[in-house]
This record gives sequence, C-alpha cells and structure tokens, in this order.
Amino acid sequence: MRRPGNIYALSSGPPPAGLAVVRLSGPDAGTLLQKIAGRLPQARMATRAAIRDFTTDELVDDALVLWFPAPNSFTGEDVVEFHLHGGRAVVAALSALLSDQPDTGMAEPGEFTRRAFENGKLDLTQAEGIGDLVHAETEAQRRQALRQTEGALGAVYEGWRLALLRALAWMEADIDFSDDEDLPENLAQKVRPDLIRIRDEIQEHLSDNHRGERLREGIHVAIVGPPNAGKSSLFNELARRDAAIVSPVAGTTRDVIEVHLDLGGYPVVIADTAGLRRTADSIEGEGVKRALKRAEQADFKIILLDGSYDAEPDEATKGLVDENCFVVFNKADISKVTLDQEAVQDGTVKTRSISVKTGQGVRELLDDLGTEVAQRYALQAAPGITRQRHRDALEECLVCLQRFFSATNDSAPELAAEDVRLSARALGMITGRVDVESLLDIVFRDFCIGK
Repeated sequence: MRRPGNIYALSSGPPPAGLAVVRLSGPDAGTLLQKIAGRLPQARMATRAAIRDFTTDELVDDALVLWFPAPNSFTGEDVVEFHLHGGRAVVAALSALLSDQPDTGMAEPGEFTRRAFENGKLDLTQAEGIGDLVHAETEAQRRQALRQTEGALGAVYEGWRLALLRALAWMEADIDFSDDEDLPENLAQKVRPDLIRIRDEIQEHLSDNHRGERLREGIHVAIVGPPNAGKSSLFNELARRDAAIVSPVAGTTRDVIEVHLDLGGYPVVIADTAGLRRTADSIEGEGVKRALKRAEQADFKIILLDGSYDAEPDEATKGLVDENCFVVFNKADISKVTLDQEAVQDGTVKTRSISVKTGQGVRELLDDLGTEVAQRYALQAAPGITRQRHRDALEECLVCLQRFFSATNDSAPELAAEDVRLSARALGMITGRVDVESLLDIVFRDFCIGK
C-alpha cells in the first residue's frame, strides 16, 4: 500500500498539555506551511505565527513554527514543526486541516525515523537507539541508548564490514588478475591476518554476558525458596505496594509475578515465585516448575529461607545456590538453617539476615543487590550488543569466517571469497548497509507515532 508523500503526527505527549508539537515531513511541507502560517519563516528559527485554516481564514492558534528545509532535517526531507497550545481541540483542528490536503496523511509508528534511515541520515543501529531513548526509564538505559544514537555501535560494525570488504577486494583481484605480473603473489594469503583479527574481535564482542540486552530489557532477579519463608512479603516490600497476595497458607503463590524497578539507575525485573516443595497438587506443582525455570533463567537469585526455626532446606532449594545468588534468612534474629559452610566462608555465597516485618536489613539487601548489578552491567568503554538480531547477525558472520578458515582447498578461491562476502553482508544487515527491506517493519514497529 502506497504511503502519502507528506506525513504528520503529534510528536509530544497527549493533550491536554502546556504545549503540543505537531511534526510535518514531506516534499510539500514548505508549501503547506506557507498556506497555514502565511509565510515561510527563516530556517531553523522559532517564529511566532498565526495558524489559520486557509480554506475559511479562521484562526486555529497563535503558535510557534520551525522550518527545516531538506536535506538539513531529521528525516532528510522538508520538515515543519508546529508548537501549539496543548489543548485537544487545537491539535484536532490542525490535524484535520493537514489530513484534508492532497498526498498528506497521519504518520505510522516510527515513520519519521524510517524516512531518516531511508534518506541516509541514520543507520539502523542509530534508528534503534532513538527508539530505545524514547522508551528509556532508567539512567543506564538512557546512557546506552544515547551512545547508540550517536553512532558508537554502528561505527564498530561498519569498521569490521569495511575491513572485510577491503580483504575481499584483494581476494577478488587475486582471482581476476592472477596472471598479472605487476600484482604481488598470494594476495589471498596476505588478508588472513586481518580476517583473524576481525574474527577474534567479534568473538570477544559476543562474550559480553548479554550486558547491552540486559540494560535495554531489564536485569532479572528471582525470589525463590520454600513456602512461607516470606517471599511474597519481601516482593511487596521491594515493589512498595501489595503486588502479591500474602497469606499464612503455604502454596498461596502459584504463578510468577513481576515488578519493574529502577535500582540505582539500572532496570531490574523482580519476580516472586511459588514455594519450592514436593506436592501432589497439580496446579501447585506447575507453579514449582515455573519457579525453578525462572530461577534458572534469572541473572540473580534471592534465596529466601525462614530463619526462625532449625530446618534443612530441601534439595531443590540447595541446588539453586551459586555465585549469582543471595541467601537471605528472614523472620529471625537468630538463624539456625545451615548451608554449605565452605561456600559461605570463601565468599562464593552472599548471605544476609533480614526481617521483612520490621524492615530490618531490607534496604541493605537492596543496596547490595544494586552494587552487584552495577558491577556486572555497568557501561563499558566499547558499546555492547543491544538486540538479539545484532547477535544473530554477528554469529552468522562468524560462521562464514570460520568456514573460510576451515577450507583447505586453495583450488577454490571463489568459494573462499564468497565466505568473506557473506560475512560482510551479515554485518551490513545490522547497520542497513545492504538490502534490508524485510527488516524495516521489525525495526520500526515498536516506535511511537510521531517519531
């Protein structure tokens, strides 16, 4: 379906508001601005204008307008911004006026940014960074998204791609001009050190503990342990609301419940889970399975035990103890439950004592968790992978390079060159430096309208 040449949308928050920004982009944006505001103002300078319905000469609003002529605009097209009073009727009146114009329609989600990509203003990683910046809820997410928007991640991938293309050029020259006495011998062999370097750098880039993806999507923490240890009470305390049902009846929690927290600037997803125990109840048994699965998938675990009496934790609970957990004793000033003392003493297991009822130690537990999160997921000097599609493309690039290095038959240089070409194409799929029409709907579908 053909999209209109000119698109418009409300690019600020929904009215009523103190200010509403309506953005217009397309080849006729300047002409429409002249009709609506009576003149074309100086480029990139906010100018007060009477916004009128030029079909009736009725005043719509007394507003500011900004004019960004192509190609020096966000989309690379002529762009106009109307800064209106933020009432619903004002926005509706201008939107109705624009929608009545030929070849002009409401923008789809992400369409402004998509046009910026199609006009060469951004690569795909920068476009994705803009989407992440719009949705950022924590300081770490904001910083990561801003760095990606500025092109740091795309520059890494484009550097590798260009290096591969340079190697490919030498290999193809060796194929096409093998009889030329002016060319150095064994050109194909001379590119191997560069290809080895790129392969090693990509492998190191992939071995990042999924840091960038966790910052973007949330670091997962599961509260697990036996029934009636106080897991739901601790969950509610961390959420600062009654998100989970608390009951003295064992087995009340059957499913996984989540809340999202901003923990020291990092996005954290806390999950409350069913109590771990053997049960004949099929529904509770399913809850136990889900609890164990969530614990296995979590980045960190809080293993909560009832410290008010002397009882050995069940095998399922003890099996979750590792370097990614906090063992927390609740309900007690004296904790009689015993775990692997060697692990506790050598620092492999982090133990804490709290009282959810009085709040004792809860703040300290949260601070300790925040410290662990910051140490593991702090932004590094090199930008990290932020999406699964990046990781998939990088792994495909490595497969092609490994195939190149595994080949032992020098009589098929064309196949070796094809492996290098495919590896460069895989990197191009990340930044959009190849034909990626099939990817665009996926990349831009989660954008908000007006961006």
